[in-house]
Amino acid sequence: MTAPLIMVGAGHAHLVALRGWAEQGYRAPPGSVLISPEPFAWYSGMMPGLLAGRWRAEQCRIELAPLCRATGMTLSSGQLVRLEADARLLTLASGEQLRTELLSLNSGAANPAPAQNDGSLTVIGAKPFGDLQQHWMHWRRSGSPARLAILGGGAAAVELALALQQSLSTCQILVLCANRLLGGHPPRAARLIRSLFHRRNIELHEGVTVTAIRNGCLQSASTPPLAAEAVILATGAAPAVWQADSNLATDPAGFIQIADTLQSQSHPRIFASGDCAALADCPRSGVYAVRQGPVLGANLRATLDKQSSLQHYQPQPRALALLATADDQALACYGPLALRSRAALMLKDRLDTRFMRSLQRD
Repeated sequence: MTAPLIMVGAGHAHLVALRGWAEQGYRAPPGSVLISPEPFAWYSGMMPGLLAGRWRAEQCRIELAPLCRATGMTLSSGQLVRLEADARLLTLASGEQLRTELLSLNSGAANPAPAQNDGSLTVIGAKPFGDLQQHWMHWRRSGSPARLAILGGGAAAVELALALQQSLSTCQILVLCANRLLGGHPPRAARLIRSLFHRRNIELHEGVTVTAIRNGCLQSASTPPLAAEAVILATGAAPAVWQADSNLATDPAGFIQIADTLQSQSHPRIFASGDCAALADCPRSGVYAVRQGPVLGANLRATLDKQSSLQHYQPQPRALALLATADDQALACYGPLALRSRAALMLKDRLDTRFMRSLQRD
């Protein structure tokens, strides 16, 4: 049987699209499916606060079943491992195969990892967050690693380092980034975080590309081997393995190339959004994925209803970034400006909790 619509992944864009349908009273055609590996979706904006002890798990995740019931979707547990785009045929990790008339992909991205790994260290991706949260809970119960390395120098790496230093007080945190810390943010933001790392005894190694994990150490060409017991990958985004063999048009990095309607440039009955997709002038950030949601919802609905007019998504030229610093402040960045203040944390909390309330209500 061919499904009228399959949505793969419960990323921000899909959540916002489905919430929009629920508010509009729209129900997907019978047989439409949302595929997710978990029965809930974690909200990335609140994950550092959870790890720092500011939030409880249930405050930071969205149960998918109520949202599916409200929109006529069937929630199915699964993980996409292969896509034949021409036939819109999906293969899940279980071996199950599904075919669909219309496909929407909001399945996230992989965490780039060192090319060589002898298995001597526990390696955890920052996404999907459920894996990291399980390790964090184990460390809290049974004792944290003596040295925990975080690979990456972006906002996620910074927030994770500060949150874990706060909650795992006996653990030495190391941050290793291939380029400058917070390279996509104002220079003042990096200066503020370097100072904060120094005060909290977080080791920072900039300009270090980890090429291998051997004998319990991180190997690079620019530093002596650095010992650790566990590694968290907050190294940006890499395309999922299945994207390369899907026959979808991709950008040079391997991400699904989409038009401003959020349709695949090669397969117009396949939509993609969030981290798995590539669109000019659109960074991979939750802020942008959230704003893709209403356009995605409108265009999927129009396609299902056989309407020819689609909306166009225009990324905003700049967005406010709010980074939790695991204390009573947050770092706010907008354009060339950066400051750390209590007001920034109050604003972040208000925006995060308002977003969660909009998705959690029945």
